[in-house]
Amino acid sequence: MSLFDDAAPAADAAPADSGRRRFGRPGVGVWALAVALVALLVLTFLPTAYVIQGQGPVVNTLGTAENADGEEVPLISISGAETFPAEGSLDLTTVQVRGNREQTPSWFELAMAWFDSSKAVLPIEQIFPEGTTVEQRNEESAALMVDSQKEATAAALTELGYDVEPHVSVYGFSEDSPAAGVLEVDDRFVSAEGRPIETTQQLREVINSLGGDPVTIVVRRDGEEREVSVTPTETTVDGETLWLIGITTAHDYDFPIDVTIQLDRIGGPSAGQMFALGIIDTLTPGELTGGEHIAGTGTIDAAGAIGPIGGIRQKLYGAQDAGADWFLAPATNCDEVVGHVPGDLRVVSVETLEQSLAALEAISSGEGADDLATCTTG
Repeated sequence: MSLFDDAAPAADAAPADSGRRRFGRPGVGVWALAVALVALLVLTFLPTAYVIQGQGPVVNTLGTAENADGEEVPLISISGAETFPAEGSLDLTTVQVRGNREQTPSWFELAMAWFDSSKAVLPIEQIFPEGTTVEQRNEESAALMVDSQKEATAAALTELGYDVEPHVSVYGFSEDSPAAGVLEVDDRFVSAEGRPIETTQQLREVINSLGGDPVTIVVRRDGEEREVSVTPTETTVDGETLWLIGITTAHDYDFPIDVTIQLDRIGGPSAGQMFALGIIDTLTPGELTGGEHIAGTGTIDAAGAIGPIGGIRQKLYGAQDAGADWFLAPATNCDEVVGHVPGDLRVVSVETLEQSLAALEAISSGEGADDLATCTTG
């Protein structure tokens, strides 16, 4: 018995005795899947506002690197002092960024990176600020690498008891600079108002102490000392009145021996700690590592202070993949380390070059290694 015995068949229905199979229209689920696939395809080609940061090359500072001519040369070479062979590894770690303002990763690539603990998805402004080209970022990164090598050399040689003389010089001029035509690029500051000048901060303090009066400056140019006078201009920064002579400065050092660090196509300041350790190992008998495989990261200044860096989680994965057993991490990065250490990699928290050397002594000797500072919560 049918509830619809008296109903006529629908106009587009096949007769009951036709013997042909009926096919229904696609269901809602099928259409939803099709729309999702089309949307995914469209998103694949739409520009995004993010880049992907992943682990980059890992380089042993005690080993070799390829120079601009494609030749393998010692990464650290020193002349003017006795050097010693070193075994083991003191690896510097790096990151690589996929994407830029001209070509961003696809949404699919971002989704894959989001679920990969060895990668980070970052707003593009964090890596490429508005108005900054890839070429400009590369130039800035290369300049930071050069600075880090100088600071690392100063820290290492100072730690070993060498006399290192800092100095500051003219790097460039701002628009409408009152010093233009008076000072020249590469002028090295000797004194200002009779006070010796070794840092940019010292120069600023002298200029601002005069309240806008002309400042008498002695510089060394072409091997000769010259006395000049510059009248600063007034400006206000965060409500504070400052007096400027309209220059940018470069901080450098006079080293008693020649230290050359050969590392092309890698930029940024974060290799400073590992450069300093590599220099010390090269200049001292024995082995800092005890033959162990140790990696690390961190900026360094001439006083030996180790500072924070970016991308430490990706660097931890890079160190693990390179076979490192230990990792020296800046203490100021510990909040990013906790809960993100891959495998059996052992992370040591350090704040100074002295602490890093003590950590290497404990690791190489096996005495006190378990008591080394680690990154913890709270």
